[in-house]
Amino acid sequence: MSPHSVKTGQHTATWWKDATVYQVYPASFKDSDGDGWGDIPGIISKVDYLKELGVDVVWLSPMFDSPQDDMGYDISDYEAVYPKYGTVEDIDVLVKACHDRGMKLILDLVVNHTSIEHKWFKESSSSKDNPKRDWYFWRPPRYDEKGNRLPPTNYRSYFADSAWTWDETTQEYYLHLYAASQPDLNWENEETRNAIYDSAMRFWLDRGVDGFRVDTVNKYSKHVDFRDAPIVDPSNFIQPATHLYCNGPRIHEFLREMHDKVLSNYDVFTVGELSLTPDPIHVLEYVSASEKQLDMVFQFDMIHLGMGHGLEDKYDPTEWKLSEMKQIIAKWQKFIEGTDGWTTAFCENHDNGRAISRFGSDEPEFWQASAKLLAIFMITLTGTLFLYQGQEIGMINMPSEWPIEEYKDIEAINYYSEAERLSKTTDPTRKERIMRGLQKLARDHARLPMQWDCSPNAGFTTGIPWMRTHDRYNKINVEVEEKDPNSVLSFWKQLLALRKDYRDLFIYGIFDLVDPENEDTFMYTKLSSNGQMALVALNFSKDPKPFTGVDRCKKMKLLVSNCKNWESETLQPFEGRVYLNF
Repeated sequence: MSPHSVKTGQHTATWWKDATVYQVYPASFKDSDGDGWGDIPGIISKVDYLKELGVDVVWLSPMFDSPQDDMGYDISDYEAVYPKYGTVEDIDVLVKACHDRGMKLILDLVVNHTSIEHKWFKESSSSKDNPKRDWYFWRPPRYDEKGNRLPPTNYRSYFADSAWTWDETTQEYYLHLYAASQPDLNWENEETRNAIYDSAMRFWLDRGVDGFRVDTVNKYSKHVDFRDAPIVDPSNFIQPATHLYCNGPRIHEFLREMHDKVLSNYDVFTVGELSLTPDPIHVLEYVSASEKQLDMVFQFDMIHLGMGHGLEDKYDPTEWKLSEMKQIIAKWQKFIEGTDGWTTAFCENHDNGRAISRFGSDEPEFWQASAKLLAIFMITLTGTLFLYQGQEIGMINMPSEWPIEEYKDIEAINYYSEAERLSKTTDPTRKERIMRGLQKLARDHARLPMQWDCSPNAGFTTGIPWMRTHDRYNKINVEVEEKDPNSVLSFWKQLLALRKDYRDLFIYGIFDLVDPENEDTFMYTKLSSNGQMALVALNFSKDPKPFTGVDRCKKMKLLVSNCKNWESETLQPFEGRVYLNF
């Protein structure tokens, strides 16, 4: 057992389990030089704000040198910083600023792919006999019965096009699960893996970084026979093929090696982005302490509520029920019981629409209650808590009347372009459906500039922002909310402190659903190792709902509520309450 860990209940406590982690999206957080892009000096200027909020760990989304085709997830140099963001020395200053305040800093580890501008890929693509040729996946073309050249497989990429791109120089295709400018690294090659460990990991860990959020962590191991995916859409050549490149045959071997060769030599933590892994038993293979792979992962079942079915219909929105959300939360709260695994609590990140607009209401009369309801929800869940920038002030989706031209994300643009094309041929209503989905679910919503004050561009920049500032920034911003003891920001500060005060109950406690079939209210209990119990009651609707737990609460005291009429037998719209036993 680490000298920094203690035993609490069923799980060993560590600093990274206790932590509140705050994700910073560098392009949109704070611009210090007026060029319209956020930067590292801007983040440094707000470290005290984060400390006062109650943040323990800052997670910095990719700030590496990059052509920015996919907002920095296309890395051209792991050991350099994108010039608009600053320098490596600026990161050193940020590390020290965090450490001086008792905080930690983690980076994104993006090692499933690089940019086509990375020196490794430039060498790999220069000739078939280059020593780095096998650092990426290259395959010869196929031909149909008419002699037309075809990609090696029919895989659909995550960005709505083929997962293979033709290279004229070497007359072969290269694999990219994401954009064509993001070729996949070949983890089968030991030399490639060792280069990743040195350049993307040790370089930063040796500078004092405290861990990584590990991007696309279950895609490193592919089925390298590259057989075609089953045809589920006869009208299209490209087909979803996630089962052929997620959780591949060597993935746990690769992650154990990463841990043993690199991570085990530092006091750090990792959180993996684990998509398309619905079986808790399989997830435990990644997060069990004895497996020595990852410390925790993000599970996306809740985030996927309201999304379409399958990769190709991601932005074709669907309806969801509160009982579905309950079962999802219960599944990932309960799966670590009796194990040495760990879990996460989150409802926002850089890849999804804002939680208030998705799970609450961003209408002015319900906005504040929705924001506070979600705060109560998050701080009472077991696991390491992750906040996304602006969540603490109640930032919301961009207005629905904004046109597609305001969307900057490559994924949104590609899905919309595909929908326009299909609307003219096989699916006349697809463009309207996809636009409705983007208005609720697009990644762009989370990437609007952070709203600091009422000055032009919300105090994010003195220049022209790279992305439009939200129309309601003069009502939803840090300056306004810091002055208001009843604001969303003040409420978050109160709750984050409360979570620490009751760490055995909220961070480590045992979760149990109450009335799981009730479609009106979401209730659950939390039980600590010393027998303390909390009852949480949440109304996720615009209508008053009966509080079915009222009798149960007569022998309990109210710990927190976002509504003044908390003694009522009715839960008001988006009301949340937490009761404690005496």
